[in-house]
Amino acid sequence: MNAQTKILNMVNWINGIFLSILSLTSCAEHKSQTMDITDDRTMQNANYDTAYFGTGCFWCTEAIFQRLKGVKKVTSGYSGGTVPSPTYEEVCTGTTGHAEACKVVYDPSVVSYDELLEVFWKTHDPTTLNRQGNDVGPQYRSVIFYTTPEQKEKAEHYKAELNSSGAFNSPVVTAVEPFKNFFSAEGYHQNYYNANGNQPYCRFVILPKVEKFEKVFQNKLKTASAN
Repeated sequence: MNAQTKILNMVNWINGIFLSILSLTSCAEHKSQTMDITDDRTMQNANYDTAYFGTGCFWCTEAIFQRLKGVKKVTSGYSGGTVPSPTYEEVCTGTTGHAEACKVVYDPSVVSYDELLEVFWKTHDPTTLNRQGNDVGPQYRSVIFYTTPEQKEKAEHYKAELNSSGAFNSPVVTAVEPFKNFFSAEGYHQNYYNANGNQPYCRFVILPKVEKFEKVFQNKLKTASAN
């Protein structure tokens, strides 16, 4: 499927899917007090690549990409700001310059960067500036942090095509920024949806997104035995 076909196919997906799930509650209102999850050792494999995406609350971003075939690891964190090693509370002030983002380590022989971008565009609203539902502030901006000229070219190309095709009712405002830093978030943020599925934000905001993602990308989901 070529890029133009993929973009045109997004139109039917996009219309009407955001309003019912993005206005329910706010990510910043719910801080897990149940567990501290220790991050696994960083995967070192010359055949793997890395992408950095921000789609609002990183709990949502993480839950989506964790289920995509070819993705080896997803880490929630803070990217693009000026304050070194920021805390969650500092980032929530909106003054550090960071976005809540996810580091996605993937196997490009299984899933391409183009496919990651397709998931990115289809699983959040890239037309709202510094906002996703009730999560408001520059830390919730829609953003792609590119690490190579090729990633930058692909991100900007898809953004331009989405705007020219009228796939969304409003212009895409996703920021395409050069990668400069990434700080892993606190342990209780990692694997958040899987560990806290009964929390209101998980049930009412993340779960509908995950279910829609699994329906549309059913042939690209990990199997139960996949890492």
